[in-house]
Amino acid sequence: MLHALYLLGIAAFAASGVLAAHRANMDPFGGLVLAFAASISGGTLRDLILGRHPLYWTHDWLLLVLIGSVAVATMLYLRRWELPQRALMVVDAVGLAVVTVIGARAAIDAHVTPVAVLILAVLTGVTGEVVRDVLCGEFPPLLLREEVYATAALAGALSYLGLHWAGVPDTTNIVVSAGLVFALRMTAIFRDLHLPRLQRTTG
Repeated sequence: MLHALYLLGIAAFAASGVLAAHRANMDPFGGLVLAFAASISGGTLRDLILGRHPLYWTHDWLLLVLIGSVAVATMLYLRRWELPQRALMVVDAVGLAVVTVIGARAAIDAHVTPVAVLILAVLTGVTGEVVRDVLCGEFPPLLLREEVYATAALAGALSYLGLHWAGVPDTTNIVVSAGLVFALRMTAIFRDLHLPRLQRTTG
């Protein structure tokens, strides 16, 4: 189940990369670049921090084929139909939910400290979005624009870590924790919830 969810998360991020490229009026090559950047950036950063070599995607041909296939399929779809305005955010939320939990699991398997588990889980979840938005020329990225994004990932990481300590079966833990991230992100999107801005105090 974990591997299937992992592929789902990667596919979601690949689609979100193409959707972002489409919104930014990029060409098909730009769509492919963003699809790969959004899909593998988070896991690459995590593995570099953990000192894992070779990087996970360099020896997983199925993963690379999946990213390319989803990217091409999404581009073909966009040539004929228009997606709803919030489609990018919804697809991105699926990727965030799954990849955050994958990051937490990988960090726990590496026997790092609990705080490091949370940091690595959040970094795994949000890095692809940051790289995607920067390549699209969006600044600040979605992550830094009052959005309930990294906070949703942190909540999911805390859930996964807590349930892991409690001895909850991993399949249940994955579903609950990923579901929490997705639910928080969807609630924020459709109810237009935002984090408070940093305000300069006047006095």
